Amino acid sequence: MKNNVSVVPVLLRKSRALSANLVSAFYRMWKIRALKRRDVCFNHMKNLSVIYFKLTGSCNLRCVMCGQYGEKGVMHGRMSEEAKKIMPLKSWKKVVDDITSTRPIIYLWGGEPFLYPDLFPLARYITEKGLYLSINTNGTLMEKHAEQIVRDKWSTIFVSLDAFRETNDAQRGIGSYDKAIAGIKAVAREKKKQGSSLPVIGIVTVVTNRNYLDLANLSDAIDELGVDLHIINMGTYTNDAIVAAQRAVMRDKLDTDIDCLEGYNTGYNLGIDAQKFHAILEDIKSKKRRHTTIAAPRLNPEKVEVYYNDLETPVRDRCIVPWCQANINYNGDVHFCADYPDYILGNVAENSFKDIYNGERANKFRKEIGAFDRGMFPGCLRCYQNMLFGNKIKGF
Repeated sequence: MKNNVSVVPVLLRKSRALSANLVSAFYRMWKIRALKRRDVCFNHMKNLSVIYFKLTGSCNLRCVMCGQYGEKGVMHGRMSEEAKKIMPLKSWKKVVDDITSTRPIIYLWGGEPFLYPDLFPLARYITEKGLYLSINTNGTLMEKHAEQIVRDKWSTIFVSLDAFRETNDAQRGIGSYDKAIAGIKAVAREKKKQGSSLPVIGIVTVVTNRNYLDLANLSDAIDELGVDLHIINMGTYTNDAIVAAQRAVMRDKLDTDIDCLEGYNTGYNLGIDAQKFHAILEDIKSKKRRHTTIAAPRLNPEKVEVYYNDLETPVRDRCIVPWCQANINYNGDVHFCADYPDYILGNVAENSFKDIYNGERANKFRKEIGAFDRGMFPGCLRCYQNMLFGNKIKGF
């Protein structure tokens, strides 16, 4: 298995300009990890590497493990009301203008971003400024838009698929596999038709106890589709004790309650056979494939069991996200943690992104998390962002 830096040579074969953008972003994140992090009296915009735009909370699927619409998802019963709060195109364009000089990677997601009515004008606005644009989608609404996706030169598009057809659909919804595959094939055809190397096509798989035995079958299936990357996301998981600890810390340190972390207290980590899982990953790695496979996080084989069965043992620490990344919710709220948008830094409808990112609330968060044990809060223990960008603990 390779790590997330492995995306660079893949992109280098596609676009030198965009790969340079990606290298620059990775360098800024490396610098944050290596050097002392400042909390105040510093323009943090200089190190902004990745910014996530959550365009909508609406989604057409109900994936069982999802922290938004899964069995414990925070969005249950809220979709119709939250759908009214999405920011208009002009507000997103204003944010893009504010951050263009920093040249961060811009990552669009949701919910399902294809349900945002102005997805394509926004995507075009971003790519026309020469910025790196990555979009995460369940792929079920992509097929009919393939021509425009390629024409507008999206940098990367990541499609969520968790296994081969039957297992995937049991986890994400009947028909979701075939619709996503149809979308991937359509984009691959358009790339050939238009003579384009973009977008880079990736698959993102969330590992659960329901799908991990089928990962090799998925890897075989997607290798014939023109896919460039397969990211195996080990999964975001928590438990009662971690939720309670995070709630106490957020109340004590940041005077904020939480409601999002419980969405990942699903139990879908339980019963994963570490030896079988390792054998499956080794099988995937041993076969020569057209696409690159990345594990997030990449773990030593003997630590896989710890990852899933001992959630309170850290495998990554020293979260760097508050110093080089940010998330903007569909209602304009700015926060650091993608999946746990409880502590709000400000709203871009009221203040500029730069002022929010360098503001008092942002710096208070940086100060508190930086001073906490291992430079992270309890809720960070299996957070996907920390798994991607946190410091690898020795032995893991």
